[in-house]
Amino acid sequence: MRNPNLSQHFLKSPKLALFLIGHSNLKKRDTVIEIGAGSGVITSALCYRVKQVIAIEPDHQTAQKLRENLTKRNITNVQIVEEDFLDYELPTTPYKVFSNPPFHLSSKIVHKLIEADNPPESFYLILQKQFALKLLNTDRHYTSKLGLELIQNYQTKIRLPLKPTDFTPPPAVPTVLFEAKKIYFPSKNAPDCLDQSL
Repeated sequence: MRNPNLSQHFLKSPKLALFLIGHSNLKKRDTVIEIGAGSGVITSALCYRVKQVIAIEPDHQTAQKLRENLTKRNITNVQIVEEDFLDYELPTTPYKVFSNPPFHLSSKIVHKLIEADNPPESFYLILQKQFALKLLNTDRHYTSKLGLELIQNYQTKIRLPLKPTDFTPPPAVPTVLFEAKKIYFPSKNAPDCLDQSL
């Protein structure tokens, strides 16, 4: 059941969720956090593609519905956390994020992820297109202060556009699947690959 106080638009189709996940770098060995899991359209798709899903859903009634849906399908690799993501303590081990979060929390969520002691290896968020464009490293669009902070350590890209009819209720603004993949810089202590004596 959707909380009317949240600006969240849930994906209608598990098939679409699988399609979007197919455009990510999620692997079978990964632990993946989903923010605002709802009744589990994305959750049920993720659980077949990754090792473990941490589904964060602050609304108790919705979390109960999610449990029921997962139990019916005998899904056992999902941990449900009834907590506001902004209060959630992120893992100390490697993880990724794939989520369709409430639009009004998008900026705070990106801040939390990239400023964490252990930021995600990659994250995929369904965002308002206008907000996502400001997170890109490009001369074609204005890059926000948050975007400038993000691109210091992440490669950013809009993976796919989505249609209003993909959601319930349909959003009034264009939406996209946004990708951020961590940039791994060479270690300062790494040996020089070129032997100067040769």
